[in-house]
Amino acid sequence: MIKEDNTSVMIMKNDRKTADAIHVNQEIPLYDLEAVAGLRELFNSGEPQRVLDTIKIPNLPKCDGAISVTGDSMYPLLKSGDIVLYKETEFENIFFGEMYLLSVKLNDWEEYITVKYVQKSDQGTEYVKLVSQNSHHQPKDIHISKISALALIKASIRINTMM
Repeated sequence: MIKEDNTSVMIMKNDRKTADAIHVNQEIPLYDLEAVAGLRELFNSGEPQRVLDTIKIPNLPKCDGAISVTGDSMYPLLKSGDIVLYKETEFENIFFGEMYLLSVKLNDWEEYITVKYVQKSDQGTEYVKLVSQNSHHQPKDIHISKISALALIKASIRINTMM
């Protein structure tokens, strides 16, 4: 076990898919996505007033933040209201087939924030295919220049309560 930024880090060598260090103890900020102008602004600023709370989960890879999911495009894997924990990344570091939190520019003033699988596109290397878990949502090929922010989903939380 080693120390990194005041958190304990455990390096485990087993059947994990990645070599990411496991953080025994970390506080992950839960952001209010409705209070920000978009993912890029959230990633760049990370201002404390946008933090609703913090999440502590032991033995989790390093995460930069968490947000609540809306919509049903990743159902049944993710339901509206679930929380996803993410690690910011750049397009050059993408792992095709993995699930990502993305911000896609629709035009000069509007963006679409979504969680999708990112796959290689048949339209060439300048495009990616965004794929939903829910078969009622069709895959969509988009030009990579339209992606303004990207984060790898590291974990999800579902709260089952009777209200």
